[in-house]
Amino acid sequence: MEITSCMEDYLEAVLILKERNKVARVKDLSALLQVKTPTVNSALKCLTDKGLIEHEHYGYIDLTVLGEKIAKDIFCKHQALTHFLEKILGVDKKEAAKDACRMEHTIGVQTFTKLRKFVKFIEDKPNIIKGFNHGYIKRGTH
Repeated sequence: MEITSCMEDYLEAVLILKERNKVARVKDLSALLQVKTPTVNSALKCLTDKGLIEHEHYGYIDLTVLGEKIAKDIFCKHQALTHFLEKILGVDKKEAAKDACRMEHTIGVQTFTKLRKFVKFIEDKPNIIKGFNHGYIKRGTH
């Protein structure tokens, strides 16, 4: 089944809303994703047709088992990429979140697995991170 990055964003947003508010509603998705209600309804229809969510018109939105797995995978990637960009590379928090959102949809399994291992490896060496961000980057060394 092909799932677009836009669909992944909706699944991730439903997961976030359910964790935050215990329920996900169309108006909440609209606000979180900054899109109009008809756009949300159209996306929800597509996700329902693919068996990724359950949604009664004017009702709450629930993830199916498959939808929840995909949402959790995307959320995990987003968190890990944001952490890498912000904490390891020293990217501004807002910029890191935006970049992570774009990257989470395209990063391959092998690359993501190795990135996570690299982050664990490098976090055990705080002097390297500090040297990179406060020495190497600040000096403008390429």
